[in-house]
Amino acid sequence: EHPTQCLLDMFTIREKKGKIAGLNVTIIGDIMHSRVARSNIWGLIKMGAHVTLCTAPTMVPKGIETFGVSVTYSIRDAIKNADVIHLLRIQFERDSGILFPSIREYGHFFGLNQDLLKSAPKDVLVMHPGPINRGIEIESKVADGPSSVILDQVTNGLAVRMAILYLVHGGGEMHE
Repeated sequence: EHPTQCLLDMFTIREKKGKIAGLNVTIIGDIMHSRVARSNIWGLIKMGAHVTLCTAPTMVPKGIETFGVSVTYSIRDAIKNADVIHLLRIQFERDSGILFPSIREYGHFFGLNQDLLKSAPKDVLVMHPGPINRGIEIESKVADGPSSVILDQVTNGLAVRMAILYLVHGGGEMHE
């Protein structure tokens, strides 16, 4: 699933921004547990993007900076120069309850809302692989707003997954 999601994200970014090289991409959320984050970090850096990670200190894997990313714990600092803001779902099923004191606190410090979005560039893309924990990782008005390409990610996801299934099944060759 995560390599496919990485391809989808790269496709969406390139489709909307025309390139990946040189872009400032901020990834916010449960980096510790996210396979999507690891795949995207690797792919984005290979494609020439500058990647910044933002989350609670307890949700950052040790040594992640060796991948060539920057790390900050301030969402406002993380998004002020971002071309792309990629939010991640908090994976409650993998959290033992000690990564942050409360959902409310996480949403307050790391959730993207309309007020924070004003400090990002006007043409920023807002992405999220889903499913979304609305009101925690992202405010509904932002998820459904003009900067959001989340629905494009969903649409592209269906097409890419269909293409992969087609190719895996033999790419149109008749099998007996």
